[in-house]
Amino acid sequence: MPHRRFDAIICDIDGCLGPESHAPLDADALGRIASYNHAAIRTGNAPVVTLCSGRPQPYAEAICRLIGNSTIPCIAEMGVWLYDPRDNRFILDPAILPEHLEAVRDATVWFERELIPQGVVIQPGKTASISIWHPDTAFLLAQKPRIVEAFAAHGWPLRVSNTVAWVNCDLAHVSKSTGIARMMAMTGLNKDRTAGIGDTLGDMAIRERVAFFACPSNADPALKQCADYVSPLEEVQGVLDILENLRRMG
Repeated sequence: MPHRRFDAIICDIDGCLGPESHAPLDADALGRIASYNHAAIRTGNAPVVTLCSGRPQPYAEAICRLIGNSTIPCIAEMGVWLYDPRDNRFILDPAILPEHLEAVRDATVWFERELIPQGVVIQPGKTASISIWHPDTAFLLAQKPRIVEAFAAHGWPLRVSNTVAWVNCDLAHVSKSTGIARMMAMTGLNKDRTAGIGDTLGDMAIRERVAFFACPSNADPALKQCADYVSPLEEVQGVLDILENLRRMG
């Protein structure tokens, strides 16, 4: 029988498999992760790397394919979507109702009227959330209180958070945590046999649902305090180091 301590590794994308900035992806390193996944799937002796990201579904699907994950659903758009590579299914969270989608559309119109004229850009490709960017990150983050106030005034059920360079507006009842719960229910995975990798406080949702959690060296210091292992290397090189650390664990 195959021997492995964990069955899956749930990994964030930005800040882990790729840079938080718009810098190029490290294709060679991602190819090494694909080789790792191919061997893990073929032999059953190592956990398969899957994804949990705020990125839109098409981007997460592309990275899922690139890293050779053909067996475990990945979580996209902060839990809005599951992409199942086993049969090419795209599964919207059933808790997202028409009124929720209408609220997201109305909030998008507000952004288009109030903030796009000031140089704010809305990330394309999202279905039930909104992510905004501005070349001046300080200006962008200064808009958060105004956004929170507008959502409350209109009764839009959206929470507001940020990463290093983005402000994210997500449905209050949908998250990475709910996405992981749906993925585990679909696959039979459980916390005791699942590991995770993340770099920002948004990845506490992964930390809370896995038995072993690791970070690359560029992770938020507060998240590092919650990790079982912190790699001395950054981003995807750190992820490769974490995979090697897990291999040594057995």
